[in-house]
Amino acid sequence: MTYKSLSVYSSIIISVFCFLLCIRKSCGQTEITPWQNDKKGAISITYDDGNRNQFKVALPLMEGVKLPATFFIITGPIKGSHYRGQFIGRPVEELIKESATIPTSANNFFERASASRYLGYAGASESFDQNTGVSIYYNRADAFYKSGKKDSAYFEMDKLYQLVREEKLERGKYTSLELSQEEGLSWDKIKEYAAKGYEFASHTVTHAHLAILDTANMFYELKKSKEDISDHLGLKYTFSAEIPFGIDDPRVMKYSMPVYQALRNRMTDPYLEEINRGFKADPGLSAKPYVQWQRGPVTNTPLWLMKSWVDTTLAHHNIWLVLVIHGVGNLGWEPLARPLLENYFHFIKKDENDLWVATFGDVARYIRERMHARISEQNKDHKIIITLSHSLDTAFYDLPLTLKTYLPDDWGKVNIVQRNQLRIGIVKKDKKGTYILYQAVPGQGNIILSKLRR
Repeated sequence: MTYKSLSVYSSIIISVFCFLLCIRKSCGQTEITPWQNDKKGAISITYDDGNRNQFKVALPLMEGVKLPATFFIITGPIKGSHYRGQFIGRPVEELIKESATIPTSANNFFERASASRYLGYAGASESFDQNTGVSIYYNRADAFYKSGKKDSAYFEMDKLYQLVREEKLERGKYTSLELSQEEGLSWDKIKEYAAKGYEFASHTVTHAHLAILDTANMFYELKKSKEDISDHLGLKYTFSAEIPFGIDDPRVMKYSMPVYQALRNRMTDPYLEEINRGFKADPGLSAKPYVQWQRGPVTNTPLWLMKSWVDTTLAHHNIWLVLVIHGVGNLGWEPLARPLLENYFHFIKKDENDLWVATFGDVARYIRERMHARISEQNKDHKIIITLSHSLDTAFYDLPLTLKTYLPDDWGKVNIVQRNQLRIGIVKKDKKGTYILYQAVPGQGNIILSKLRR
């Protein structure tokens, strides 16, 4: 054997040895961490209805400790909105007249319920409860219908239209607690808040009972709210929505899900288990990759219990805790006191090294991007070249994913390059070997890792 042949043979042996060593050490193996920055779990703080105190009281508290949040806003009452509440259909006078001779039934219930708030009679105002005027019959009809008592729902609607015909209700424009308590909010202020990283998402145009609306009026509530948000804030803010009252009515979900990428009410992803705020299931018992665990603190919820939700999230590695808040201070449904919120936000903040606190939309994006991602990699010229992509709509899904790549043991600092942007990363170690964590955007070109040469 010649010296040249021996040299080539030795190089092959060394290369094979290094390759086998690399495999044994998991070198070059890349995975996407379950949560951004390899945290143990995720928390999303969400608010419903957009009442004034959410921005006057709660938002400054969150700003003080740099916590993000999602606000599900009712778009109709906001100053500058293009679309207000209205009835899509026949003239209401025709419906009122018809109700004198044709009882409410499955054939006309949705139409009459959709029109009921636009008959020229008042509902609740901020000074009294929802069980007055039009509201008492409208709300009862919805409750009976959703509980399967359709005949009772029809009776309530007949009673409402009878009182309208007899002019026994107070005339005026219909309102509700939710609508009146959001007054004063403007798109200019929302833009200021959004620029600070807060997510704003749809809670429909008027906070209607969608389960008893006909298709035309349901679509108006869903789509016109989305249009106003898109026009004032941009497409990315049309990602999330929450249908009022937290319902998951099958008919409403059928029409709502195609309009928005993610509903807090219901997400049908097969790898995600949902535990809505009305259920007591133990999230730690789920075998699915992810658990969306909604908890809705109310006025009498003790602080220790609220803190225990955070502790449970920390104790596992697949829980996404979604907090659902309505009232704040002295305003809104089941309001939470300012001192309690301040204490709770500081409690969440202290665990930020282990918990990813992010908007509802960002956590939903991350989970879906990760579960739909494709990774390929190759070792070439002392570099690890990684390709990351997914099959989702990039107009909505462009959040960086956290990659974890195992490296040769002699790598200390690492050059990370994507789209000609250079970053320097510091390696860490675990039971599997030496690795590096870094952020990468799917579909934005190869990610090239190389050992930093001194």
